[in-house]
Amino acid sequence: MKAEVQAGLGELLRQGVLWRGSSPGQTQTAVVSSGFTALDEQIGGGWPEAALTEILSRQGLGFSLLLPLLARLSRRQQWLAWVNPPHVPHAPALEARRIDTARVLLVRARQGEQGLWAAEQALRSGNCALVMLWTERISVARIRRLQLAAEEAGCMAVLFRPLQHRQQASVAALRLQITPAGNGLQAQVLKRRAGWGGRSLYIPCCG
Repeated sequence: MKAEVQAGLGELLRQGVLWRGSSPGQTQTAVVSSGFTALDEQIGGGWPEAALTEILSRQGLGFSLLLPLLARLSRRQQWLAWVNPPHVPHAPALEARRIDTARVLLVRARQGEQGLWAAEQALRSGNCALVMLWTERISVARIRRLQLAAEEAGCMAVLFRPLQHRQQASVAALRLQITPAGNGLQAQVLKRRAGWGGRSLYIPCCG
């Protein structure tokens, strides 16, 4: 019976339905600073490396939170893959943020499944420092595949999804809900590794 219970708990952990807290001595996940001190404090020090982050919002809000990260990663000799972004990246605006546009790889897929396939292949290629995917619908199984691909390749992945999917189970290492607030954004941590979700913070001037 004990073995069956442990197996069941293991499956719930893999599905992202169950969360296990860390002990004081447990090794923390490697992270890269977001460039926003207040945000780093709430998400465990920064964006998780070799893992999937979900940003849930309306109208694609939240991309501006990644600009400092893009600038840092663009210094590496690897691609920054954009899969089905809502808008074509504006090179002058990116360069003004010190992002090397020569490192930007834009992928356009006509069908949703093609975009998901392209994102997974980019993660597994070993040639990308970051893969960003915008999609309206994605299954729990496909989210798990993206998370595993990010882990195995040591690549950062960010999934942008509509806000209405916030209740869907997910194995993503970090989940953020982003909403507009005044001249900035309100960020709520729905889930994070080695810590509790539920925290909320205001980030000015980054909408």
